Amino acid sequence: MIQLSPDGAYTILRPLILFIVGLAVYAIIVYNLYKFVATRDIFNINLGQYNRVEHAFLFKFFALLLYIVEYLLFFPLFLMVWFVAFAAIFIAQTSDPVISNILLIAMAMIAAIRIASYYHQDLAKDIAKLIPFALLAVFLVDGVATFDWEQSWNLILQVPYLLDTLVYYFAFVFALELILRVVYSMTRALSSRDENT
Repeated sequence: MIQLSPDGAYTILRPLILFIVGLAVYAIIVYNLYKFVATRDIFNINLGQYNRVEHAFLFKFFALLLYIVEYLLFFPLFLMVWFVAFAAIFIAQTSDPVISNILLIAMAMIAAIRIASYYHQDLAKDIAKLIPFALLAVFLVDGVATFDWEQSWNLILQVPYLLDTLVYYFAFVFALELILRVVYSMTRALSSRDENT
């Protein structure tokens, strides 16, 4: 005999609602994160648009200055946000109790995505969304029953002991981004010069 009640509905539907909200929030975060981290031109300043302006040199100079400031000030902040997001995803879904391995994988993932974004942005987007969604699938199939909040929290508490490692990681990926940006800009300038001649 079926017996329906508000308490029974709450007991049965509460886990379903939590799963739906959790999956939706996770998917939205991953979607916005992968589109952002995989974009080659994070700061899209087109210096060519000032060619026909009366004081073109002055406008180009200030646009270039703004471009440099954005990459020197804002890119490190974006890098930190990306790193925290990927590290949090890995921490929440790992069975590896070694935080240094998790941080290494998170930073390597960001660096690989940034390199791929200069090769082909679609490849970078695929990499950026593949891993988080694959981890979600593994988590849903295998990890829901074995998820351990205490282990995740203990891993987070170990991060301050690895600040020197994180400084090296951030400096390396920041330098890598600057090198990729310079090489890309030079290649683009040379190809546009060849097209004009």
